[in-house]
Amino acid sequence: MESLGWRTPNQQPSLGEVFRSVKVPGKSGSVWRKFLAFSGPGYLVAVGYMDPGNWATSLAGGSAFGYTLLSVIMLSNLMAILLQALALKLGIVAERDLAQACRDHYSRLVSFLLWHACVFAIAARDLADVLRSSLALRLLVGFHLV
Repeated sequence: MESLGWRTPNQQPSLGEVFRSVKVPGKSGSVWRKFLAFSGPGYLVAVGYMDPGNWATSLAGGSAFGYTLLSVIMLSNLMAILLQALALKLGIVAERDLAQACRDHYSRLVSFLLWHACVFAIAARDLADVLRSSLALRLLVGFHLV
């Protein structure tokens, strides 16, 4: 099998335990049944993308800075669309996710450094969620921040 530019061939699908787990009706199924088969995972992705915390941050920033942040919001949404389209193309064409593509293309040292950068980014995101939750709990209980 040809490697098509990758250092190693793709040995297993990404998330093998759920790979192709959406049951899609065959040719006899109606268009609506096929649509409903994909609407559940699509709904979950849409809810994760439109996180209420992001909306709250955007509203707070908009009330403080007015329309000056509109260009930043537009650019960030365009960047998100671009990255999602590139991830979709990588998944469809190469049948790999980004982690598999990095592992197969870069050296072990670079892959290790990328893995650590991702771990730190995830930890920073989780820390922000914990701090936001603790602030919300303090406000609910009635403590006033000084």
